[in-house]
Amino acid sequence: MSRSGADLALLLLGGFRTLVDGAMAELAARGYDDFRPTHEFAMRAIIAGADSASDVARRLSVSKQAAAKTVAVLVARGYVSSEPDPSDARRNRLQVTARGLDVLREGEAVFEDLRARWEEKLGAAELARLEADLATLVGDAAVDPGAPGWVGQDAVAIEHE
Repeated sequence: MSRSGADLALLLLGGFRTLVDGAMAELAARGYDDFRPTHEFAMRAIIAGADSASDVARRLSVSKQAAAKTVAVLVARGYVSSEPDPSDARRNRLQVTARGLDVLREGEAVFEDLRARWEEKLGAAELARLEADLATLVGDAAVDPGAPGWVGQDAVAIEHE
């Protein structure tokens, strides 16, 4: 059966949605029913050095208003703190809280569980091949665990600062 480029795009989107929807359902079951995928992107930007809503907006390529709204939600829910900047009273500095780091760690664990389920369905070799093929197509830079916003490494360093 021949597939079109649109079919491929829909399959990739379906795979993404399956993982994200599964992760959100599992996070809700673990007590994080107020967490959304966009929150993770904003928090990773903050961990990577965005310390204001404007910085978050630039890093995520969204409007300042959208970033400010997301940051306000994250602050209200206790995932991010916003403290006055000691060097500029007109500005607040953002920082991911312990609760924020906890939900990011939980999310990573959930994605590992979901990946294991895919491995059970496809087999280890097939999943490894799929991941390698996708990395070839999108480029290794798209998923860089060494990048500053990668929580697996940065969360531990932040907690010990």
